Amino acid sequence: MADLRVKKVKDFSAEITVPGDKSISHRALMFSALSNGPCEITGFLASEDCLATMHALAAMGVEIEQLGAGGTHIRVHGCRGQFKDPGKPIDCGNSGTTMRLLAGILASQPFETTLTGDESLTKRPMNRIAIPLEQMGAKIKGQGDRCTAPLKITGRPKLTAIQYESPVASAQIKSAIMLAALAADGKSTVTEPHPSRDHTERMLNYLLVKNIRSGKTVSIWGGQTPESRDIRVPGDISSAAFWIVAAAARKGARLLINNVGLNPTRIGILSVMIRMGARITERVDESGCEPMGSIEIIGGGLVATEIGGAEIPTLIDEIPVLAVAAALAEGKTVIKDAQELRVKESDRISAVAENLRRMGVTVDEFADGMEITGGATLKGAEINSLGDHRIAMAFAIAGLFAEGETVIKGVECIETSYPGFTRELEQLQAMSR
Repeated sequence: MADLRVKKVKDFSAEITVPGDKSISHRALMFSALSNGPCEITGFLASEDCLATMHALAAMGVEIEQLGAGGTHIRVHGCRGQFKDPGKPIDCGNSGTTMRLLAGILASQPFETTLTGDESLTKRPMNRIAIPLEQMGAKIKGQGDRCTAPLKITGRPKLTAIQYESPVASAQIKSAIMLAALAADGKSTVTEPHPSRDHTERMLNYLLVKNIRSGKTVSIWGGQTPESRDIRVPGDISSAAFWIVAAAARKGARLLINNVGLNPTRIGILSVMIRMGARITERVDESGCEPMGSIEIIGGGLVATEIGGAEIPTLIDEIPVLAVAAALAEGKTVIKDAQELRVKESDRISAVAENLRRMGVTVDEFADGMEITGGATLKGAEINSLGDHRIAMAFAIAGLFAEGETVIKGVECIETSYPGFTRELEQLQAMSR
């Protein structure tokens, strides 16, 4: 098990790019595979999670070519949704996106497939996608009441269109249903409590698949095949979030992040940080599949805020590092309505609260969030990542502000979403000496 050692830094000035967006990279692979011809993908995130999706598609007969060094430029040969029986279980690794979205595709395939994953993934609930997919006609058998993996999926080539009200706002649930709906008769709709990330809707529109959003409801018509088009993946705002907090909370720091995704359903992190007093400037280009551009952050002091309600789905992955920002801010920050964090790669509410306390921060934990008393001097500590990449990276950022040394245990998990994070961190620490 690898460790990462982090020490306090002073102010810094830097210009960086972050790796491709994980959510968009997964979708670019899957939708290209469903298309009617070859699609070139640039900016692809060659992380463990996205490679799990790539290997799954290859196991089902999809031809994927590597076009450049580093695996960020690939060509996917679409098969019009006609996949081959892999003949053995598909390993989704640690990737919930792979498992849930792939289930939507497999729901209409004329063969039986088993999806499995690592120890963490096999603990995550899959009933949330199994219920609507079974209503559409597929058969899905998981383990226990929560329908955990391994998942045995028996597809049906012609599915039934549904009108589904999701109990939670989740882009993964919505996307699984939309993918299955491509093989259904008529119009399917998904309604959420709050609108979730819209990468699926945007990419399908870009690939000329008709779908319409109205408020909290998205509708899609069956019988459509995505058109083969080249896709550019922007930098991941969820990866940029760690550096945004690092710069915003350090007086005198300046950071420019280039070519990063600025989808309105993903930039809740910017709204919260601006509310906390961060000085952030955006420049947006909306000419491609996804809005992207640059973000400039000028460091200064932060103040407490309340995070909850409809904004939670727009920053669910950023809450661990926002909790670190709250520890560095003056006042008490309340995070609520985030019970979804309890069923991620780890119980992120519990993990964040425990690790902040180890660093000397007062935290009150609730079922759906926490209250963090900021302003205390952070102390270096030993942090257990629990195999969760976002916990590991969030507390590496905390270590940049702590007295003494912070040791993050089990940082191999970072490779699931951000190859190169530790290298960027070491450069930042070297720059500050």
